[in-house]
Amino acid sequence: MTGVAEKGAQREADVSLAQKLAFLAQALPGARRIETHTAYVFVAPDRVLKLKKPICFDYLDYRDLTAREHVCREEIRLNRQLAGEMYLGVVPLVCDEAGRMALGTPGMVIDWLVEMRRLPTERLLETCLRSGKSVTPAEISAVADRLVTFYRDRQADRPNPGLYLRHLRCESAVNIRNLNDMRAHLRNGLDGAIVDAGAALIDHHAPEISARDRMRLVIEGHGDLRPEHVCLTTPPTIFDRLEFSVEMRMIDVFDEVNYLGLECAVLGAQWIGVQILAAITAAGFSAPSPGLLRAYGVFRCLTRARLSLDHLRDAVPRTPEKWPLQARSYLMRAAVLLAAGGGG
Repeated sequence: MTGVAEKGAQREADVSLAQKLAFLAQALPGARRIETHTAYVFVAPDRVLKLKKPICFDYLDYRDLTAREHVCREEIRLNRQLAGEMYLGVVPLVCDEAGRMALGTPGMVIDWLVEMRRLPTERLLETCLRSGKSVTPAEISAVADRLVTFYRDRQADRPNPGLYLRHLRCESAVNIRNLNDMRAHLRNGLDGAIVDAGAALIDHHAPEISARDRMRLVIEGHGDLRPEHVCLTTPPTIFDRLEFSVEMRMIDVFDEVNYLGLECAVLGAQWIGVQILAAITAAGFSAPSPGLLRAYGVFRCLTRARLSLDHLRDAVPRTPEKWPLQARSYLMRAAVLLAAGGGG
């Protein structure tokens, strides 16, 4: 570590997270603060600033200032491939010798923020579906066109053959372990057969998954494609691509769009997934077997159920009453998918 970096790390250690948040609230008057699992997001009238939490989970470690800078720069690099100039750049949070903080000026860097243009909240796909606003097939067609272009660009690279299948198997094992560990939070308990079936389906379809990987249908995608990350602007903006794990971004294109479709179905718009899957197929991407598509859906439902309950592992969980209900909803959807395919 260089002398400058050492001084920055020391100064950063001297300034608490609460002090940083208080400064940002003052520096961005009128901004709405949103807390996510990994960041604090300040939504101002014309821009958005995101401050990473200094946290550590199994899949990420943001405790170090250098790590937070790296992941902020990765977020910009990765999201510009889908969201263009919505992602403006990385902004340093600095502190002078007197302890005064500032944004983007010379000084000792104590943290890093991602700066973005603000999107119209009322045009987010999730907002539209929750509020009952009209979403048209033409708008969804534009989203599908954007994804087709993105996926074709990604097919030029095949950085980690086999990583996707290994990830599915690893995450399936984590689903089994964590859902069983947290089963006490589920009012009606946990049907272990559903969780075990998710892993068994991945194993059953492993040869097809590997074949699709060789066909370049497994690409470095978005990694967390949900309605809240799609804005129905013209052209559509798809943002918040997963920045901290290449393993989670490696994905079958049909797994990714099917996941978006499942999340739209949760919000009462099953037709969106049907339309996007058809558009991806029509664009020349070879569709998986119905059994594999179902296996992908079961895996995503079980993973979402697990991640929901994992929020309760936090020292001070946010909205603790929300997560068991959400987990049960996804477990029920996994059961429906399994029943539709006879478990195979």
